[in-house]
Amino acid sequence: MKVQPGYAYEVSVIVVSFNTRDLLRECLQSIVSECERLPEGKTAEVLVVDNASKDDSAGMVEEEFCGFAPGSKATVKLIRSEVNLGFGAANNLALEQCGGRYPVLLNSDAFFHEGCLNRAIEYMDRQPEVGIGGARLVSRNGGWQPSSRLFHTIWNDTIVLTGLSAKFAKSKIFGAPDRTWASPDEPCATDWVPGAFLILRREAMERVGLFDPTFFLYYEEVDLCLRVKQAGYQVFYWPDVVVTHIGGESSRKMTNLKFSTASSQIELWRMRSTFLYYRKHHGAQTRLARWLEEGLYTLRVWRNRYSKAPGRRERGEDAVQLRALLRQAWRETRGGRVSPERPW
Repeated sequence: MKVQPGYAYEVSVIVVSFNTRDLLRECLQSIVSECERLPEGKTAEVLVVDNASKDDSAGMVEEEFCGFAPGSKATVKLIRSEVNLGFGAANNLALEQCGGRYPVLLNSDAFFHEGCLNRAIEYMDRQPEVGIGGARLVSRNGGWQPSSRLFHTIWNDTIVLTGLSAKFAKSKIFGAPDRTWASPDEPCATDWVPGAFLILRREAMERVGLFDPTFFLYYEEVDLCLRVKQAGYQVFYWPDVVVTHIGGESSRKMTNLKFSTASSQIELWRMRSTFLYYRKHHGAQTRLARWLEEGLYTLRVWRNRYSKAPGRRERGEDAVQLRALLRQAWRETRGGRVSPERPW
């Protein structure tokens, strides 16, 4: 991303779409409404990257949103991709051509709350040390979602996979990965913030580059935040920048793949990205990450598969599937050394 001396827009809001037409419509309505609250004389562009959707998402955008309505502060543009590029590479398409002073990434199943866009811009202006800013993510019913997180390490992944982080969420030790011990009302510098909402500083992107397309889905924002921090910038969480996020809507459409309802993730893709991330940033620890997860699944099989209780037998069979997927992910990425051909 090249830093330009002047900008055509105050902000560029980028939305990647994959088979979420109805939610995408609601998302764009929230964006356009929020852009109308920009200060006088400030305008915005909205870039929708359609990742080869099959539900006519692109047609809906073209028919209902594209263009610049007289008196409106937002112009909506559609970028069509003939293949599913994944999250990071699709965002890169828009980031490479956006003309806003601040690029803002928003999931297609996420919706702005009133005033949050202006607040995010104001915080970035006040805090030049911040390279990436994140929002308070909430569900439809207002429930808090993890919005300020620590980087993946063997220890952090261990307490998540064993369930200790969920069981002792208020502990500063076991609740560390998602900072569940901390008040969500307190702003803070953190390791990484979820890609459902990100506001980016162009100068930081100029230094570190855009998303690594090695990651088709999952871990791409973790990798970007790590590189931004290594370049000397902060990653920051602001609790009064509020975004409703449903989560996992595009992934749910992939009915041929095992989906985790607990984490709203496609398990095979998550495992691939885990190995790719560990190999890139932790080298030899990649094998430890595999042994850890595979060992936990094996223990779960031994404990539950042959139980007389139907629920426990089901957990055991689920662990058998997960262990097989983990081994598949290891083979396909050659231990985190290569990314499988896209689209995954």
